[in-house]
Amino acid sequence: MVIVIDIGNSTAVIAGIEEDQVVFTGEVETNRSWGAAEYTRLLRPILEGRSCRGAILSSVVPQITQAMLQAAGNILGVEPMLVGPETKTGLTVDVPEPDKVGRDRLVDAAWAAEHFPLPAVTADLGTATTLNLVLPGKIFAGGIICAGLQTCLNALHQRAAQLPQLELEIPQRIVGRNTAECMLSGAVAGTAAMIDGLVASIEEELGTPVTLLLTGGGGKYVTGLLRHSHTFDPDMTRKGLALLYRLNAEQ
Repeated sequence: MVIVIDIGNSTAVIAGIEEDQVVFTGEVETNRSWGAAEYTRLLRPILEGRSCRGAILSSVVPQITQAMLQAAGNILGVEPMLVGPETKTGLTVDVPEPDKVGRDRLVDAAWAAEHFPLPAVTADLGTATTLNLVLPGKIFAGGIICAGLQTCLNALHQRAAQLPQLELEIPQRIVGRNTAECMLSGAVAGTAAMIDGLVASIEEELGTPVTLLLTGGGGKYVTGLLRHSHTFDPDMTRKGLALLYRLNAEQ
């Protein structure tokens, strides 16, 4: 089993992957003020006693990367591999500044390139919604970054005095009958429509259909609203991390 740790802006997801199957999952809050001691305390109930052949960590929050590496290493007894610019992904990253591409975006793209027909678009719905294009030949060609579902709702509450704070749920109708319904429709149905529209524009620009892959914590809210044929796998990033571990451990 490979232990994978995916540090996002809001939460860090920990999973055990065996032969592309998820054995267990857990998550902890992403708190930029915590150190190794706090994360050791939080990770111990999830990781203690787990037998693994290795571990790998991807992070989009540099402030806590080292603390999480230390905490996981202390519990597991192995130093996790850190996904970085030198990590083998199987991709050719064809953008002007490849080192600045978010590691999570490359992890999703690597999984898509290995398992699905190309060209493909991965849509990862977290704190941000990111769409990434993978061309034939396993070429990462760039993408699109938008505000995430909960981020949209939070911004409306923070910037508009009369709009309430809401938690995500699937809207029951497109045209809301009260303020909360209107906000949910705008965030969730609006994101689904945005993804459909962006994918259609990508296909028009390429002159060919693409395979659409959906993942991330927000994916479950929009998968039933998307009109474009797609595959929804909430664990795609974690499976992609296990793939990167295998690619690099072989070296």
